[in-house]
Amino acid sequence: MNDVVRSLALFVLAALAEIGGAWLVWQGVREHRGWIWIGAGVIALGLYGFVATLQPDAHFGRILAAYGGVFVAGSLLWGTAMDGFRPDRYDVTGSLICLLGVAVIMYSPRAA
Repeated sequence: MNDVVRSLALFVLAALAEIGGAWLVWQGVREHRGWIWIGAGVIALGLYGFVATLQPDAHFGRILAAYGGVFVAGSLLWGTAMDGFRPDRYDVTGSLICLLGVAVIMYSPRAA
């Protein structure tokens, strides 16, 4: 698997772990589902931290900055799938701008 495909797969996995973890904590606290949900969320959030270290690029700041854009788009998708949220055109436009930023940050050619 080449580095771009691997990186994209890791961003998706990281998004599932972080957004899913945050959602589980939210459900445990805000929806009163209890400590098991909160604990599962904390574990998922820890998994996110680990997955981020697997990115082919070695620069923490670059990975986390780019992941911010993935988080924006992923959060809107998660809300749509799990909570019935319906993003409007500004949500969609903003998330596309963020994903463009991810592409520029992560996949622009750089001098070695």
